Amino acid sequence: MKLAPYACDPTQSRGRKFVEPDAPTRNAFQRDRDRIVHSTAFRRLVYKTQVFLNHEGDLFRTRLTHSLEVAQLGRSIARSLALNEDLVEAIALAHDLGHTPFGHAGQDALNECMREYGGFEHNLQSLRVVDELEESYPQFDGINLTFETREGILKHCSLKNAQAIEAMEPNGVARRFLDKTQPSLEAQLCNLADEIAYNAHDIDDGVRSGLITMAQLQEVALVDGFHRQVIAEFPTLGQKIQQRRLLSETIRRMLSAQVYDVIAISNAAVTAASPACIEDVRTMGPLLAFSEDMRQQSAQLKQFLFRNLYRHPQVMQTTGLAKQVVRELFEAYVAAPQELPAYFRTRWGGSDAQTSAQVLPARVVADYIAGMTDRFAAREHERLTGIRLLG
Repeated sequence: MKLAPYACDPTQSRGRKFVEPDAPTRNAFQRDRDRIVHSTAFRRLVYKTQVFLNHEGDLFRTRLTHSLEVAQLGRSIARSLALNEDLVEAIALAHDLGHTPFGHAGQDALNECMREYGGFEHNLQSLRVVDELEESYPQFDGINLTFETREGILKHCSLKNAQAIEAMEPNGVARRFLDKTQPSLEAQLCNLADEIAYNAHDIDDGVRSGLITMAQLQEVALVDGFHRQVIAEFPTLGQKIQQRRLLSETIRRMLSAQVYDVIAISNAAVTAASPACIEDVRTMGPLLAFSEDMRQQSAQLKQFLFRNLYRHPQVMQTTGLAKQVVRELFEAYVAAPQELPAYFRTRWGGSDAQTSAQVLPARVVADYIAGMTDRFAAREHERLTGIRLLG
């Protein structure tokens, strides 16, 4: 497929930190995708929480299945907008590599533990994983991805961290947070695909778990409209035994509507702005977006999920325990660093590749905990404390 002139062209990539010869059969972004898929951090995503902890059920989404769904949605939209599908896929597959075990509960707990040491941002951690923490090559740390993939991975970044990264990598992936410019359209697209994916699959997992019901979901305009449409077209799906099919078809139509909305609105915005190249894209405002009506409906759905699923007493109980596991793991490793694997112990006092600052023991511990799966974190906590809280 011919790329739009403002899409990211792998032959015009800004390159890698460490220069490597081109691959004979793959372009630069395909090579990034393959390195991500073969990374240790990517494999660990299969046992990392999305909403429900890993031991709570085999059919709930994990960080891995979420990343695959984001990649699928992203590629579909990219094709319609003549953007680079390979780059979108690479960013989508890597965007959650830095997430902690136990989902946002683990992230919040680790950020609290690291408050005096610079905090913890999962987007920055994803970049740390691909730049520094993966051990795959003899020539360098990390997996040496292209600028464009790394830029897309760093979705958010605090001013302080952006300044530190910029000092080590002038005019690099953190520069846009300082001069308020935009990333590539492929990176912008992944942000939207991420939102579309998690709204849909959190509905599915929430109903499957029994924590939210189809009746409750009819409070949400974005869901209710398609729910009514499906019942009108397939009346037998109103029977209780057909609820699985009813939910799946409702979500499918909701997903399609959001995808088509993004394509239509983004095509119109790009046509009006008329960027001639990717550098034009960077100096313009965000070009990929929902329509105002769809944005409001999506916001209503998020609010519903926050109230009824993410803050459900059963979810809060398990996430409370998860936070305790992370906090006590952090305290245990800082107090007894000999419990860390040898590789992490050797990093104490070394130089941070992202900021050039000395690596604090607390940051080494945070790197180790962030890389854990749910079940490994629970087992390590039990080993170090003698208390079994999860699983």
